Amino acid sequence: MFSSKVLIPLTVAAYFILLLVVSRLTSRRHDNETFFRGNRQSPWYMVAFGMIGASISGVTFVSVPGMVKGIGMTYMQTCLGFILGYAAVAFILLPVYYRFNLTTIYSFLSQRLGQRSYKTGASFFLLSKMTGAAARFYVVCIILQHFVLDAFGVPFPVTVLLMVALIWLYTRRSGIRTLVWTDTMQTFCMFAALVLIIICVTDKLGMTMGEAVAAVAADERSRIFVFDDVMSRQYFWKQFLSGIFIVIVMTGLDQDMMQKNLTCRSLREAQKDMCSYGVAFVPANLLFLSLGVLLCILAERQGMALPEAGDDLLPMFAATGELGQGVVVLFTLGIVAAAFSSADSALTALTTSCCVDIIQRPEDERLRRRVHIIMAAVFVGFVLVFRIVNSPSVIDAIYVMCSYTYGPLLGLFAFSLLTRRRVNDKAVPYIAIASPLLCFAADMLTQTFSDYRFGYELLMVNGALTFLGLYLTKSLKQA
Repeated sequence: MFSSKVLIPLTVAAYFILLLVVSRLTSRRHDNETFFRGNRQSPWYMVAFGMIGASISGVTFVSVPGMVKGIGMTYMQTCLGFILGYAAVAFILLPVYYRFNLTTIYSFLSQRLGQRSYKTGASFFLLSKMTGAAARFYVVCIILQHFVLDAFGVPFPVTVLLMVALIWLYTRRSGIRTLVWTDTMQTFCMFAALVLIIICVTDKLGMTMGEAVAAVAADERSRIFVFDDVMSRQYFWKQFLSGIFIVIVMTGLDQDMMQKNLTCRSLREAQKDMCSYGVAFVPANLLFLSLGVLLCILAERQGMALPEAGDDLLPMFAATGELGQGVVVLFTLGIVAAAFSSADSALTALTTSCCVDIIQRPEDERLRRRVHIIMAAVFVGFVLVFRIVNSPSVIDAIYVMCSYTYGPLLGLFAFSLLTRRRVNDKAVPYIAIASPLLCFAADMLTQTFSDYRFGYELLMVNGALTFLGLYLTKSLKQA
């Protein structure tokens, strides 16, 4: 019988070998068009299924079950908003991207507003994606470090460097074309692991599946809707509307998420892809939250104290052998599949945006290979920084960061699509920087002088301030 310390490295190694095989099969006759756009030949159903795993990430696998400890199932309110958000992306943003035949979505800003607006949008994406992807990837690295590699004396920086090097190795040739196929495999592995872990926990509780469903429904932590406290961060309309805008900015205005969708053969196929995986988020997150409730029930029955940090709830059972060695393998497979599917697409998108938007030499294959290496190195640095500023709940931290860094992108695209006005292009970078700073000041002031607490709705405020700033610059110029 293998111990957890042996099983986890073996599982990661076997999984990585499988990824390399897929990469090898999909990287024949590769060039920059293959790396950036997959030659626009991806089957929509493959993209849709793979995008579920790419969007969920290792953070969801670890953090969402632990959410029930503090806020119950109220995260489902945000997930319901996701559905309308994906519909907006499918029928408002995708038609624009396909009409202009874009390689990166930020080049639309160049045609609509000007070169500085274009560079500003791309720069905010690079900052946002690097920060968010590093936070997500950190979760997996820290779990492997804590439960396995610390015992072998492996330093945390070496863990991060090794994991990112593995991702770079299988994405370096065909980029997005490889990811369409590896994401499909990773999504299957992730959901297979999730379902089998739920079955194991149910069996440990001595319940049938029907009894487990009833136990989750009867538990006080299964509360979904909050209509009675407007001041609460979990108030329904805050969460629901935030869910809509989180999807619009973190998917529709994110080169990472849109790059795979733009590999579909046509706009209609891309829309089918977007709507399919958008709806799938509700049952997927319901499963994660239900697992969290079942784990809390199991801990109480066994007299175990719940961990202080919600992110430690699932690892407390799954990574320690508490539920059996089979669950150790499943847990490792699930978080690695989710983390790799998120980080590999982020690294590819960062390389694409840097080459096309910032350096503006999309045809230079040698440059693209160098940038890919540089992005991998910077990514390692961001993961290490994130450990220093670690948050008790990583997924909440990501959405807070999203509110500050994606807000200007929301304002830029909203202004471009909803108005026909021109802007003072030179002023755009200053507006995009000022808006998050004003939001931060507003958040600090409300916490000091009132009981109101900004939640994810800060994203909408940030976007609105950017929109207003763009509108006023034109008015001042005309005056």
